Amino acid sequence: VELLRTLLSRTLGLGGDKPEPVLDELSLQGVSRFLKSDRCKNIVCMVGAGISTSAGIPDFRSPGTGLYSNLQSYNLPYPEAIFEIGFFKKHPEPFFALARELYPGQFKPTVCHYFMRLLQDKGLLLRCYTQNIDTLERVAGLDPELLVEAHGTFFTSHCLRPSCRQRYSLAWMRERIFSSLVPKCEKCQGLVKPGEFWGWGGGFKPPPPSIDLPPPLPQTLFPTKVTLGSLCLYRDVAWLGDCDSGCLALAELLGWKEELQELVRREHAAIDAKGGDRD
Repeated sequence: VELLRTLLSRTLGLGGDKPEPVLDELSLQGVSRFLKSDRCKNIVCMVGAGISTSAGIPDFRSPGTGLYSNLQSYNLPYPEAIFEIGFFKKHPEPFFALARELYPGQFKPTVCHYFMRLLQDKGLLLRCYTQNIDTLERVAGLDPELLVEAHGTFFTSHCLRPSCRQRYSLAWMRERIFSSLVPKCEKCQGLVKPGEFWGWGGGFKPPPPSIDLPPPLPQTLFPTKVTLGSLCLYRDVAWLGDCDSGCLALAELLGWKEELQELVRREHAAIDAKGGDRD
């Protein structure tokens, strides 16, 4: 009971004293002042499909444009099956057909990705948790030690047989995907699939409808067409616009806008110079 009372007190201001405000104003201005203060030491980013849509990668649920609305050609029993490990083991072809369309190397990181890169470069990023499998966080320069790719990634692949688990590189997987081959292990001929997070056997899973942070942390939400979080009325701020615009607006308040825009320009030029090959 005491634990519940404490939780309600901290999150909703019920059953106890009114919680102390974390931000002096529930706005991007308030967030920017908090980020520039001595109280802000570590920032956790929790991101999903919305941060990659401006790169040309569709999200999952948007009507008409989301992945789930455009999978009819794959003859699936239901849209989510394409990401389910049981279906994959029996019918791997639809997953790899979709992978050819979404494969890393065809897209560039967005303003939002590079805003997180700035947080890292300034020593403020504690961790980035991503639901995305597109590797754009890595391409943007985030340190893999700070990155948790919670739904797996194309960056490394593994044989699915528990007795084998042979690892394969991004370049190895790319060669097979673009040759329209189902990737098979060179050691045991088992199916090879882009890597799972912490050895989970479930493979890629569609993102849940919301993400929530623990009660003590303020969060700034940049929703696009999907709900990226929930609001607590004394610590959270929502930007009701697209992710990139929200990051640019916050960067301007922090005095980082020109630095962010130059980082995007420089990194995109480097990718173009390499012909999009980022292995």
